[in-house]
Amino acid sequence: MPSSFVICDSDVLLVVDIQNDFCPGGRLPVPRGDEVVPVVNAVARQFRHVVLTQDWHPPGHQSFASVHPGKRPFEVVSLPDGPQVLWPDHCVQGTPGAEFRHDLDVPHAELVLRKGYDPSIDSYSAFFENDRLTPTGLAGYLRERGFRRVFIAGLAFDFCVRYSAEDARRAGFAVAVVEDACRAIDVNGSADEARRLLDALAVNRVAAESLRTAVSR
Repeated sequence: MPSSFVICDSDVLLVVDIQNDFCPGGRLPVPRGDEVVPVVNAVARQFRHVVLTQDWHPPGHQSFASVHPGKRPFEVVSLPDGPQVLWPDHCVQGTPGAEFRHDLDVPHAELVLRKGYDPSIDSYSAFFENDRLTPTGLAGYLRERGFRRVFIAGLAFDFCVRYSAEDARRAGFAVAVVEDACRAIDVNGSADEARRLLDALAVNRVAAESLRTAVSR
């Protein structure tokens, strides 16, 4: 694995779901999720091109345990598009929990992609709904912009970051996950499973300090 990665103008940073509900005090807090914010801010300054994603659920989303009588958060149920982990109500459209963290400082982000707004299906990946068939349009956007390599940071490592990385790789992009700019929620060993699956797809797991910029901004 290279000891450093030189960031160039055909690279893009994808910052995943750094929102209030995924940080301590939120409805679905990722342990120590707030710790990624200064790391992401520093990493983002090395990229000319940044995309942010925002979980954006309507009330009563099918992934919420509250809409399944007798079920509790983190149980798994079968839905038409496959197994679904049930979550506490979170990142509901227009609520404070859905807002980006106040200390996230990426003013040069060029796109905010909202996902999870279809009430009938969850959307971990920034590229596809959880049926793995319905695209969000992000792959086409990145291709038309001429990007070839995607670096990913954010929350949570073992769900939205993992699925975004897998789908970016399958879409033909080179992919690296900035692992110290992520935190995992770790449901039943999901963090280790994410590492195994990313390694199998040749997705690099890198440290923020390994990134070097060749872009003058």
